Amino acid sequence: MQTPSEHAYPAHWEADVVLRDGGTAQIRPITPDDAQRLVSFYEQVSDESKYYRFFAPYPRLSDRDVHRFTHHDYVDRVGLAATVGGEFIATVRYDRIDGHGMPASAPADEAEVAFLVQDAHQGRGVASALLEHIAAVARERSIRRFAAEVLPANTKMIKVFTDAGYTQKRSFEDGVVRLEFDLEPTAESLAVQRARERLAEARSVQRLLAPRSLAVIGTGRTPGGIGRTVLRNVLAGGFTGRTYAVNRAFPAEPSVLEPEGVPAHRSVLSIEDPVDLAVVAVPAEHVPDVVADCGEHGVQGLVVLSAGYAESGAEGRERQRELVRQARSYGMRVIGPNALGLINTAPGVRLNASLSPELPAAGRVGLFSQSGAIGIALLGGLHRRAAGLVGISTFVSAGNRADVSGNDFLQYWHDDPDTDVALMYLESIGNPRKFARLARRTAARKPLVVVKGARHGSAAPAGHTVPAPRIPDATVSGLLRQAGVIRVDTVTELADAGLLLASQPLPAGPRVAILGNSESLALLTYDACLTDGLHPLMPRDLTTAAAPEDFRAALAEALADRACDAVVVTAIPWVGDASAADLADALRAAVAGAPAAKPVAVVHLEIPGLAEALAAPPPHRPPAPEPADPAAPDDGPPAPAVRIPAYPAAERAVRPLAEAVRYAQWRRQAAAPGRVPEYDDIDEAGADADIDVLLEAHGATAPRAVTLSAADTQRLLARYGIAVLPALPAADPDSAVRAADRLGFPVALKPTAPHLRHRADLGGVRLDLGGERELRRAYAELTDLLGKPEETRLVVQSMAPRGVDTVVRATIDPAAGAVLSFGLAGAPSLLLGDTAHRLVPATDRDAAELIRSIRTAPLLFGWRGSSPVDTPALEELLLRVSRLVDDHPEVVGADLEPVIVAQHGVHVLGASIRLAPPPARTDLGPRSLPPY
Repeated sequence: MQTPSEHAYPAHWEADVVLRDGGTAQIRPITPDDAQRLVSFYEQVSDESKYYRFFAPYPRLSDRDVHRFTHHDYVDRVGLAATVGGEFIATVRYDRIDGHGMPASAPADEAEVAFLVQDAHQGRGVASALLEHIAAVARERSIRRFAAEVLPANTKMIKVFTDAGYTQKRSFEDGVVRLEFDLEPTAESLAVQRARERLAEARSVQRLLAPRSLAVIGTGRTPGGIGRTVLRNVLAGGFTGRTYAVNRAFPAEPSVLEPEGVPAHRSVLSIEDPVDLAVVAVPAEHVPDVVADCGEHGVQGLVVLSAGYAESGAEGRERQRELVRQARSYGMRVIGPNALGLINTAPGVRLNASLSPELPAAGRVGLFSQSGAIGIALLGGLHRRAAGLVGISTFVSAGNRADVSGNDFLQYWHDDPDTDVALMYLESIGNPRKFARLARRTAARKPLVVVKGARHGSAAPAGHTVPAPRIPDATVSGLLRQAGVIRVDTVTELADAGLLLASQPLPAGPRVAILGNSESLALLTYDACLTDGLHPLMPRDLTTAAAPEDFRAALAEALADRACDAVVVTAIPWVGDASAADLADALRAAVAGAPAAKPVAVVHLEIPGLAEALAAPPPHRPPAPEPADPAAPDDGPPAPAVRIPAYPAAERAVRPLAEAVRYAQWRRQAAAPGRVPEYDDIDEAGADADIDVLLEAHGATAPRAVTLSAADTQRLLARYGIAVLPALPAADPDSAVRAADRLGFPVALKPTAPHLRHRADLGGVRLDLGGERELRRAYAELTDLLGKPEETRLVVQSMAPRGVDTVVRATIDPAAGAVLSFGLAGAPSLLLGDTAHRLVPATDRDAAELIRSIRTAPLLFGWRGSSPVDTPALEELLLRVSRLVDDHPEVVGADLEPVIVAQHGVHVLGASIRLAPPPARTDLGPRSLPPY
C-alpha cells in the first residue's frame, strides 16, 4: 500500500481549458521540477497581489517556500498550476485540515484553499477554472468542504468564491473574511459552470472568425498551390483586416508579394504587428516549427489546411495529438488539420480564409461541415439555388476536428445575432451528451438542421480521433429529436430545409393548403403531405389557363384562411404570354398583403427562371411623390423584401415543411418544459444500501457488470414502486401445482431459459390454466416441445389482465449516458426496430412523447375499435425507471419485458437489472477540452 508521500503523479488531473477571453491554458499538478517556474512566476506577480495572498508584504519566496509549494503528496496537500507556453500564469493549492484548522489526514474532510494569479492574466477567468479543477481533485480525495481566508479588499477573489454556485457560509473575524463552502455540485454550481463554458467557447470561436489580422503561412512564391490560393481568396473576399504572406523561402528582408501587394515575411516572428489568425498550408513535417513561431508571436488561433495527420494512419494520429498539445500549450485553438478553412461574411470582417473560390453572399445561415468536399458542395449548391433567397453568415470545414468541433460552433451560434439557422454535416459525434445539451439550448432559439454521415458504421471516419458511441443510429436520431434537432438524411435535404427555414416563418400547425394550375402535381403534393404527417386541405385546381393574377388571388385567399397554416403552390408551364417574373411578382404580392405570416413554398416543373425570380428582391421602383399635406403621416419603413423558396419536386418542398411543423411544435412545448416528478413511495436511500451490498457481494469491478437474481431485481425495483408479477420455479409437475396453489389459479406456465425467453413464436407459453389437470397437461406439452425441465427452467406465474405487450429498457452508453427506450414487445421492436428513445432523466413530457412516437402507438389508444389502455400508468412506469437509473449510476442496465399495459394499470411480467461501479460523468466534472 502506498503512503501519501509515495502517491503516484496523477496524470488524469491534467486538462486543457478555454478561458473567458477565448484563449486556452493547461492545468496540471505541480511537481518538484517546477521550482524555477514557480520562482519566475512569483517574480512577475505585483506586490499588491502578493499581499492579498499572504496578508503581509512578501517580496520573494524562500527556499523553504519553494520546496513546500512544489512538493505534494497529491492526497492531503495538492497544488495545481495553469500554464501558457510552459510557464505558470496562476496556482492553487489545498491543505487538508482538521476541525481546529491544523494539518490533518483522512478521514478529515475539510481543506484550506488559496490562489495566486499573475496580474497580467487576472480577469481571464483563470481562478474560476482552477477552482473547478481543485474542487474535483478534492472530491476525489474525499474532501467535502473548502475553507478560504481572504482580505476584504481582495474583492476579485471573494467574487470567484461567491459566484461559483456552491453552498457556502461567510463570516468576518480579525479583519479577515472566512468563506466555507461544500464541494458537492449543486444545480446552481453546474449552471454557473456551463454558463462560463458557453461564454468561453463562444469567444474562442469568435476570435477565429473575426481576426483583425491574418497570416497565410505557406504562401507559394509562384501562383498556384494551396497557400497562394487561400491568400488570393482572402484578398478577393475583401478582408477588412491586415493580411500577411509567410514563406521561409521569401527574401530575408521584408518585401511585398506581387501582384497581390501583400507584405511578405520569412517567419511570422518577423511581423512587427500582432497577428490574430494563422492559416497554415505547409507540409505536415514543418507544422511544429510554424506552431512554435505562432505561439511565440502571440497568434490566437490556427486554421491548419495541411494533410498527413490522423487520416493517414498511426503515425499521423500521433502527429495530430502533438499538434493539438503544442497549440494548446500556447493558448491557441486549432481548426483542422486537413481542413478546408472558414468564412465570415459579416460586413466588418468579410473573411474567406478557405479554398472556396468566392465569398458567398452574406446571409443568416451558419454552416458547419466535417467534410471539405461536402462543405464545398453545400456552399456551391446554396449559391446556385439560393442566390438572393438566403446567404451564409459563417462557414467552417473542420477537417479532422482535432480541437474545434461542432459543439464549439453551437456555443457561438446560440448568441450570434447574425445567424438565424444552423446547418451541420457531421460524420461523428464525439460527445453526444454535451452535443444534445447544447443543441437543445440552441434549438430553443433558432432551427438546427443536422445530417449525419456514417450512420451504419460503428467506427469514426479516418482522421476523427473520437470514441464512437455504441448506441445504434436509431437511438442517436431519437436523442436528437428530443433535443429539438431537425435531422435529415441527405445533403440535398439539408439544403432544402435550410432554404425554407431561413426564408419563411414557422408554421402554426400542420394544415396545408395546396393550389396550382396542375391537378396531377397538386395530387402528388397532397400525397407527400399525408406521407410526412401533415394535414393537407383539398387541392385547389386553377387549371392550365390560370394567369399570374389568378395565382395571386388564390394564394391571398389561402393565406387569409384561418383553417390554413401553410401553403404549397404548384405550377407548370401555362398558356399565355406571362413570364416567370410575372408569376413571381404575383405570388410575392399575395404574401406581402397577407394578414398573418405563414410559410409558402413553390413546386414547379420546367419553368426556367422562376426559382431565381422568386428569390430575387422586387425590381427597384421610383420613389412615390411627396404628399400634398406635409403633416400627413408617412407609411413607415419599407416592408422587407418577400422571398419564396422553390423546389423541383413535391416531396422536396413538403419534407422541409413537415420538419418545420414538427420543429415549431417542439419549440412551443420547449417554452414550458416538462418536469421530473417526485414520488413519495420511492426509497432512494434503501436502494443505495441494497446496491452497495449487492456490488460488494458480487465483487463487481469496472467495467464488468453483474446481472442480479430475480429476487434481488424485484427487491430493488420495489424500492422505486415497481412491482413484478410473482413467478415461482416449477422443476416438476408437482412443484408447478404447489406453485399454482400458492399463487392462486388461473396461472401461466412459461420457460425462462435465456434461449427461450420472449420467444412467443415457439408456442412456449400456456395461459389461463384454470386447474391442476390443465396445468399438468400444459407441463407435459412444454417439456415435450422445448426440452427437459432443467433446460427450459419453467416457472408458474400469476395471470395478468389482457392488454398490449410492451418493453421498457434503460441502457448506458459511456458517451451518451443513460437512455430510456420503449416499444411494443416482439416483432415491432425486434424485427422492425420500432423503438423510441429519450435521454435520462426523462420529464413527464418526455414520457408522454416517448409512447406516442413509435409507429405502432395507435395500438395503445384504441386502434380499430379496441379499448384504449392505461397510458398514464405506462408513463409513470417509464418515469420511475428513469428515476432509478438517474439516481443510481451503478444501474447500468434495466430491462422490463414484457410489460402488459391493460385498461387499468400496468403489469411487469419479467425484469432484469445489471449493476456495475458507476462510470465517470464527464458532463458533471470541471470544464475541460477533449483530451488529445
